[in-house]
Amino acid sequence: MKKFFKIVGIIIGVILILVIGIAIYGHFKGKEMIKKANDNSRKIENLESQDSDEYMEYSVHFNKSGDFKKGFKYLNKAVELEPEMHLGYRGWIRLRKMRDFDKALSDFERLDNLTPKFIDAPWGENIDFLSGECYFGKKEYKKAIELFNLNVKNNKEDWVDIHTFVYLGLCEYKLGNYEKAISEFERALNQSEYTTESFFGISKAYYKLGNIEKAKENILEAEKNIHYKRDDIYNEFLNEIYLSEIIELKKQLDK
Repeated sequence: MKKFFKIVGIIIGVILILVIGIAIYGHFKGKEMIKKANDNSRKIENLESQDSDEYMEYSVHFNKSGDFKKGFKYLNKAVELEPEMHLGYRGWIRLRKMRDFDKALSDFERLDNLTPKFIDAPWGENIDFLSGECYFGKKEYKKAIELFNLNVKNNKEDWVDIHTFVYLGLCEYKLGNYEKAISEFERALNQSEYTTESFFGISKAYYKLGNIEKAKENILEAEKNIHYKRDDIYNEFLNEIYLSEIIELKKQLDK
């Protein structure tokens, strides 16, 4: 029995030594990692790093929180070091978060020139689509149409982002081409029958054409499918619609 307790005591002792050893190692390793992270942060803040990805990653939380002055201090350094890697993200931020269409276009065009044999996708979105959005935001609708059509050509009808067709419809609507606008919105509906932006656009176009019955039919579909709308908790899209707009148009149609 004494031998048994002796063995148990030895095992417990070994386990305690291991636990204490791991704890001590973890403590010093943790301190080492914190020191390394702080040193790395200071290196980035002083613009001493030569790793463009470090600057880009460091800029993200500033840009997400709307502190673009700080965010761009580091993002601009990332672009300076490796423009092909980071111009797209900077342009995307300028479009999506800052609505600085001219500077966003400048970044997209520079990136496109640096990669002539490759169709870029800044932050996962087609560069022609994003450039089209910029021109839509600038109210240069004919130029926007040109780029959205280029997006369709390069990505094919069945694979392109359906909001390419929504934007084409919006551009034609803004130009007063209401029947053409309807046909473009319908291209989006061919891809997804739940595209509420298309129903809303079609309703407005029919209203302009004086076809109140068709306008009412489509505004009801827009309302029914509102939960499928394009939205993002971080960004408001240029073609984003709201239930309040749909309700307001319904009231006009019922007059």
